[in-house]
Amino acid sequence: MTVRKKSSGGSFSRARKTSHAARSAVVRGRKAPRSKSTPKSASAIGFHNRNELAVAATKSSSGRYSAPDGVRLQKALADAGIAARRDCEELILKGRIHLNGSNVIELPCFIDPSRDVVTFDGMPVDLSTSLLRKQKLGTAESFVYVLLNKPKGVITTARDPEGRPTVLQLIPHSISSRERLFPVGRLDADSTGLLLLTNDGDLAYQLTHPKFGVVKEYKVMTTGLAGEEQLAQLKRGLYLLNPDKSGQTRAKRTHLEDVKVLKRFVDRSRGDRTLLSIKLREGQNREIRRILARVGLKVRELERVSIGPLRAGELKPGLTKLLGKRDVDRLRAAVLSSEVSKNQ
Repeated sequence: MTVRKKSSGGSFSRARKTSHAARSAVVRGRKAPRSKSTPKSASAIGFHNRNELAVAATKSSSGRYSAPDGVRLQKALADAGIAARRDCEELILKGRIHLNGSNVIELPCFIDPSRDVVTFDGMPVDLSTSLLRKQKLGTAESFVYVLLNKPKGVITTARDPEGRPTVLQLIPHSISSRERLFPVGRLDADSTGLLLLTNDGDLAYQLTHPKFGVVKEYKVMTTGLAGEEQLAQLKRGLYLLNPDKSGQTRAKRTHLEDVKVLKRFVDRSRGDRTLLSIKLREGQNREIRRILARVGLKVRELERVSIGPLRAGELKPGLTKLLGKRDVDRLRAAVLSSEVSKNQ
């Protein structure tokens, strides 16, 4: 009879060695552990995409939201017709915009129009225009530029909760039905004159941002006869109080490009009046009315007569003009020349 010699460890020892070998094989086949500096994917921690992750958690060292690609949130809002890009930036900083349910209060922030959900004051924003433009790579043919001679009593906004007439209602249906336009800059309800409406967010940003400083000219009729001392005060500049991005009130000095008297009217029956020409590169909220009031002149009529090289010509109040390539090129040239002159 043959007797098989038992191993010193018995069956338990063999099982332990087999288990140890299996664990060693798993460890040898396992990838190197992820370092702490390597970012996790959005899906791995419960987010739908990395843009949502950027809004909810990921921030750069400066504390701003970061993302390597996508469309800037303010540009997408401008493409959707909410407002001009600069105004959209203010809406974001005021906390009125939500991205995928998260409140966005800092810039920059990038989105994917095909996947992300953006709301403005709780209402969903249609991002189809921004998505279409991204697919077309932003070709110039998709942009529309309309010059409007705004009449008195019309509100410079895309929508008015009080039901007052807006500048968009003056755009021909053949244009407004195809393109989502927004006004560039502001004219208050009592002011008249030139206003540009477009879907070109880049140009709108350049025309309204202070660093570009495109000159805009206004004709202003005031009560009383403007004296030389009042004109000197206007040329030196005055400080106006304005709320900053944090909501605090701060004083900011006005910078008028030019002020001159076009005509003085001495009229005992209607009262004395002065017709002024005022040129601005950067406009604050109701700046002309406020600074004239500071020097004792009340505005009776205010009309914007030019935006860079654009003038009304034969364009009557309430009518619009579709700008061609030549006018748009002149406007872009004015933006470039203004930027160069300010950098010198």
